[in-house]
Amino acid sequence: MQVEQVSRVYQLQSFAPVHALSDINLTLQDGIFYAFKGRSGSGKTTLLNCISTLDKPTEGTVTVFGESVSQFDLETATNWRRLHVGFIFQTFGLTPTLSAYENVEIMLRLNNVHPDERHERVVECLDMVGLKQRANHRPHELSGGQQQRVAIARSLANKPSILIADEPTGELDSKTACDIFALFKSIVQIEGLTILMATHDPLADDYVDQIINLKDGRIIE
Repeated sequence: MQVEQVSRVYQLQSFAPVHALSDINLTLQDGIFYAFKGRSGSGKTTLLNCISTLDKPTEGTVTVFGESVSQFDLETATNWRRLHVGFIFQTFGLTPTLSAYENVEIMLRLNNVHPDERHERVVECLDMVGLKQRANHRPHELSGGQQQRVAIARSLANKPSILIADEPTGELDSKTACDIFALFKSIVQIEGLTILMATHDPLADDYVDQIINLKDGRIIE
């Protein structure tokens, strides 16, 4: 992944422009667990959004797997994300009326995966996050850490090449946060994917492969 001279400016009607990112240059390797760190407003989430095509840079280019994803139109970006990117957020975003199994399965249903293959992958993902025995439990029957594990399993269902994790431990206690960071580290090894995680949690430092610090929309040493 290559980020070249990326800037993102938001123009809010009568207010002064907000420079969320300024001249970002970055090369990201496959199969690495990255942490993007900085205070709120430092540009962490904006940068991840530009890399994952949820947002477009005002200037500069983002190249992923040889494709200039920053030039994609809305439909192309949506289809590309469905194939290549999994998302994990601070709020777990599980459907409360569905079991853990069904919350993971829904991603495969959307991609019209064959039922046999679908079942195999759901079980594999739940096993990977240590919740195979909780497959029939609904979110209200699970702890916060277990709900986040279901969300992680769901993000893995379509075998993405990139996981985007935006403050994934923000709602969790320290012990559970460390468990989630350790799980991410093992997923990188098992699945061979790249994790890009925005966090301000100092506990992440012991688990990630590389830390990228941001301040006021710029990368700092």
